[in-house]
Amino acid sequence: MTEERFSFTASAKKTLMIVGVIGIVLLVVGTISSMSGGHAEEGEHAINTITSQTDLTASLEEGPEHAAEEAHGGGEHHGSAPWLKRLFTNLWINNIYFTGLGIIGLFFVAIQYATQAGWSAGMKRIPLAMAHWLPIAGGLMLISWFVVNHDVFHWTSAGLYAPVAEGGDEIIQGKAAMWYWPLEIGSFPLFYVLRIVVFFGLWIMFFMWIKKEMLAEDLDGDVKHWYTARKYSAIFLVIFAVTSSIAAWDWVMSIDPHWFSTMFGWYVFASWWVNGLAVITLIVVVLKQNGYLSIINSNHLHDIGKFVFGFSIFWTYIWFSQFLLIYYANIPEETVYFIERLGASQYKWVFFLNLILNFFLPFLLLMTRDAKRHMSMLKVVMPIIIVGHWFDFYLMITPGVMQKDGTFGFVEIGMAMIFGVAFLFVTLSNLAKAPLFAKNHPMLQESLHHHI
Repeated sequence: MTEERFSFTASAKKTLMIVGVIGIVLLVVGTISSMSGGHAEEGEHAINTITSQTDLTASLEEGPEHAAEEAHGGGEHHGSAPWLKRLFTNLWINNIYFTGLGIIGLFFVAIQYATQAGWSAGMKRIPLAMAHWLPIAGGLMLISWFVVNHDVFHWTSAGLYAPVAEGGDEIIQGKAAMWYWPLEIGSFPLFYVLRIVVFFGLWIMFFMWIKKEMLAEDLDGDVKHWYTARKYSAIFLVIFAVTSSIAAWDWVMSIDPHWFSTMFGWYVFASWWVNGLAVITLIVVVLKQNGYLSIINSNHLHDIGKFVFGFSIFWTYIWFSQFLLIYYANIPEETVYFIERLGASQYKWVFFLNLILNFFLPFLLLMTRDAKRHMSMLKVVMPIIIVGHWFDFYLMITPGVMQKDGTFGFVEIGMAMIFGVAFLFVTLSNLAKAPLFAKNHPMLQESLHHHI
């Protein structure tokens, strides 16, 4: 096979820069507008303490808005001004969203090696390029946590760990070891920060090992590189199964510190996974339409399209299972999560848009065999899913931080555009540094003759 390389042209870089500048302008305009938008003084957003489930039940009876405020527990927590909290919230949303794209790039590659899949041999360099975001994501996550923690994560408020009689929060104190061990609760959350460092350290380490073996296939045809990559992939998948769930609890679920879901790790993974598949598919299609990836045909597109179609249903299954379990159990500590998102007008439209973009449209548009094989249809559906899962993470994070001050506008669009441009720049730059596929891959011939 002839070696094929992607050229990240100056015009493509210029286009990304223009989009990035537009994103910065929108972010600045949105922030200035938010600062002068007549928000209530931050002292008016104090959150009352919940000391028992009886208190929460009473708050539910008083209405959804009151219940939403009570759900976060603790004594008064003024935090920053609403416009600044909005910036912090969006920083955290995009951290989580784009970290997911990076880790799913590595996860996709590992799955292909561990299952000895041959059909994907011609496209594995694309998710590998996406995984180059992981070192940047790790640095952003760690640095931004120290910036946003008191506004995004209510459990970091020292007053919550006072005696209950003095305004402390008994429920959050019961969970404190997950954050503060082995230090004194309410001091520095060493255990929490260490998990960020360890998780990204492990992910980046396996990414470097697997990448080294994948690129070595370009230099010689020794099958040992494939076997070594397969070994690393199998180990990584076990580690990822544990770390991704705990990361979901730490980085997203703990934003609502009184609320919990035993399915939340699966839910975040499902959103990451189908979103990552959509990005991989969209890049494959765009490259194909620009004359690259000659070894990819409609059969390969059909396979990756089936992945997107099937896992969109899987995401919906997890979403519905979590919703149903909480609905029929009817425990106030759990139901408040959905009341907060369904009982407020600023989130209710996102709640239903989430289902439309991430289930109904992908299900209907990708249902037929031909739809999964045509690049024009895939170019329509993949952006819908990519935007839809951004809204999914918006809905997971914003209500817990902003409560009744949550909104959607230029700040959200601008921040997402800036992150998106940075992610694409890193991905495409690294994609251009190596051949688009390994001509010595032991299963390349299987991929070339793939037919379904």
